[in-house]
Amino acid sequence: MRTESWAEDLPGTAAAGRDGVVRAAALERLGVAKDTIAARRRDGGPWQRILPGVVLLHDGPPTTLQRNLAALEYGGPDALLSGHAALAALGYPASPPRNDVLLLIPSTRHRRDWSYVKVERTRHLPAPVHRGLLRLAPPRRSLLDAGRRTLTAEACHALLTEGIRRGDVTIDELVREIAHGSDRGSHLPRAVLRELTEDAHSAVRVHAQNVYATSGLPPMRHDVDVLSAAGLWVARPDGWLDDVAVAWEIDSPKYHFSPELHEATRQRRARMQREGIVVVTHLPEQIRGDPSTVLADLRAAYTLAASRPRPPVFVHTETHLRSA
Repeated sequence: MRTESWAEDLPGTAAAGRDGVVRAAALERLGVAKDTIAARRRDGGPWQRILPGVVLLHDGPPTTLQRNLAALEYGGPDALLSGHAALAALGYPASPPRNDVLLLIPSTRHRRDWSYVKVERTRHLPAPVHRGLLRLAPPRRSLLDAGRRTLTAEACHALLTEGIRRGDVTIDELVREIAHGSDRGSHLPRAVLRELTEDAHSAVRVHAQNVYATSGLPPMRHDVDVLSAAGLWVARPDGWLDDVAVAWEIDSPKYHFSPELHEATRQRRARMQREGIVVVTHLPEQIRGDPSTVLADLRAAYTLAASRPRPPVFVHTETHLRSA
């Protein structure tokens, strides 16, 4: 293989590129004639065209870094690597071998798939993460873009949980990201995130119950359906203090999955408040990180609720209820 030494007779040629990757237009600005570039890229020449408009200053197989750099040159100055290629650059364990490189570009730019580069135009181009010479989509976007291209739920689950295990993302961040991202291929990551969300919510609820046990307040009931005086279902809060009609809600990232789920959460809480129920809401991170404030909120809510007449609501644990 002949390397960059072939560029030494053309001053500045090697320096114009990154790791031997350079745009043909940059070579022309250095004074290299189009015919010279074309001649050196022909079969048997010292250079090669790796992608349209992008030259590799040697004639051998490109390295992974050179393939990634060439993709970025092809995409333009604000293009980003995402998916499996970006995760590999971020140090993630190798996913099932993939030869393609996912490239994100602004929706206003037009590039088509070419060779190993798969192009995705997006209205939500994230701020880049820089790793050496590379511009990458942040982990939350790269993980979901890779997840949308996995073939099994097991592979997608392993991918997303690895990001969570490493501390690069939280479930909540992934849920918010997928809510604003492309729907193409999102079935698997959405299903995995629902499962992870339910598991995480269950774990937070157990921790919340342990925190509440230190509050000095009356025992709290869980998994009960609250009905109105007319027998209509109102809500099933995470916790319920029946003597004063206080509901404790632990926010779940699940409501980010869609505007419909978000709206359903808002309407449920509004229903409780219309029935005169005092609603206390906390985030999982508040319960884990600031339990003293959580307990203070609950005690204050209990005192407030005890100061007004109890509203005519009651609980029912049977499954067949009249719908609101």
